[in-house]
Amino acid sequence: MILVYLFIFIVIVQRFVEMAIANRNAKWIKKQGGYEVAGEHYKWIIAVHGFFFISLLIEVTVTKQSWTGASALPLALFLLAQLGRVWALSSLGRYWNTRIMIIPGANVVARGPYKYVRHPNYVIVVLEIAVLPLIFQAYWTAILFTVLNAAVLSVRIKKEEAALKQATNYNDVFQKRRRFIPTYED
Repeated sequence: MILVYLFIFIVIVQRFVEMAIANRNAKWIKKQGGYEVAGEHYKWIIAVHGFFFISLLIEVTVTKQSWTGASALPLALFLLAQLGRVWALSSLGRYWNTRIMIIPGANVVARGPYKYVRHPNYVIVVLEIAVLPLIFQAYWTAILFTVLNAAVLSVRIKKEEAALKQATNYNDVFQKRRRFIPTYED
């Protein structure tokens, strides 16, 4: 059981490191004349992700689930998602944030996974929330938070895209790319 808790703890620490990076990036964005959009929605993102880890820890503790043969596929998908996360975040560089941050007149990033899909980081987050609990057979957490995450993302993505269309070249760059399913252009 200790390895289960250690694994989950490492993922939680990763999220806190990302929050620190996001805060640093937000300061840089503001220095560039940027601003936050839909800040009132951010608390719901934080709540869903925070309660996700609480639920996961409770469910694995109560059910006493651990690593099994069934853990291999979700673990592989989760680790693959981590590679995708690094690719997406490093492609955005200082523009990446957990908040919706806009720099008016900026050219949107269209390299890395953004060359193929509008929202690769959201695809990765959806995958992580679905498969991390499945590594430990925490089915209730997987189902509940996949639905809750879809609800908050459905609001967030609309607000983010509207702000980007209004203040950047987002529409010109991404009009032929799908939100979540890769498209390949020459």
